[in-house]
Amino acid sequence: MATYALFEIDWHDQSKAKEYREKFGPALEKYGGKTLCAGPPQVIEGDWNPARVVILEFPSSAAFRSWYGSAEYAPVLKLRKEGATTRTVIIIESPTP
Repeated sequence: MATYALFEIDWHDQSKAKEYREKFGPALEKYGGKTLCAGPPQVIEGDWNPARVVILEFPSSAAFRSWYGSAEYAPVLKLRKEGATTRTVIIIESPTP
């Protein structure tokens, strides 16, 4: 089942953000992931106001977890953890009956 990862990212180090974006794609694609959207959201309801939201799609939760724990992504993840405050959740889509 498709799995979607939602990231709330607030970069405080723009040089790390730039390097992260340059290195992010190859590791993501190797594990079947793709970026569905990324950017500053427009709040419609409530008081949640993240600086940036990124939504990724993976073919399965196993693919997401393999990517997230991979040797290829580890140095990229380190950049994000050092340069941003992030919250992350995954959503596992179940088939519609």
